[in-house]
Amino acid sequence: MKDQEVKILSNIQVSERYWHMVVDASGLASDVEPGQFFYIDCGQENESFLRRPFSVYRINQDDQTLEFLYLTKGLGTQALTKLKQGETVRSFGPLGQGFSLQEDAQKILLLARGVGIATLAALAQEASKKGVQCAAILSARSHNDLLAAEMLQGFGAEVHKVTEEDGTSDVENVRDIIEDITARHNIDAAYTCGSRRLSRLLQDITSKKDIPAEIALEEHMGCAMGVCYACVCDVVEDDEIRTVRVCLEGPVFPLQKVMMQP
Repeated sequence: MKDQEVKILSNIQVSERYWHMVVDASGLASDVEPGQFFYIDCGQENESFLRRPFSVYRINQDDQTLEFLYLTKGLGTQALTKLKQGETVRSFGPLGQGFSLQEDAQKILLLARGVGIATLAALAQEASKKGVQCAAILSARSHNDLLAAEMLQGFGAEVHKVTEEDGTSDVENVRDIIEDITARHNIDAAYTCGSRRLSRLLQDITSKKDIPAEIALEEHMGCAMGVCYACVCDVVEDDEIRTVRVCLEGPVFPLQKVMMQP
């Protein structure tokens, strides 16, 4: 991991709520794994603001660039939108534990909601490089927020879109889609991010079908290094409940170990 200034190659608004930033990652891109994140100084004038964690959207080793897709919702991300091409941003990473992709995997399932789609996009990219097929269910408020769908289709993924706008994002409809996918394909592993509700659903299905699954958790972070214990969650190991730090032991965990709160 490195704490350094990186040059912004582009930082543009791609929908009503989402922005897309590309940075020069010379010397970094080859060390980044899907599921890991960077702790970025958003450039706020008030120095008391903490940095913000951003999962990696795309890892471009040939171009030595990294891409981030982020939702503007607070002071930090709003400040980040004001940074322009050619300016620099301070970035610390890569941090955390990434996804594991089995060497012999042939077909995987991705289930993402909202900005969680950005976290799983890098995994779909890695799977495509390794010849692993993906089936992806992308859930969002509206079609305007399904920003990664076209990119995933470019990786050869079978993409299913569900939205509140269409009234198709309810749990039972998503369950039916998952059941259909698992009936048609031998799914070697499943991955999820972005919704506790959908994560509980996937936890239930993969447990019954004995499919290995992982989840990338999203939590507010203070230090991103495991010191402040601001981003803890509970997991079950050897029939005991343990409290772990999402920034250090995660953000990716075995789905069956994570205790999902309603």
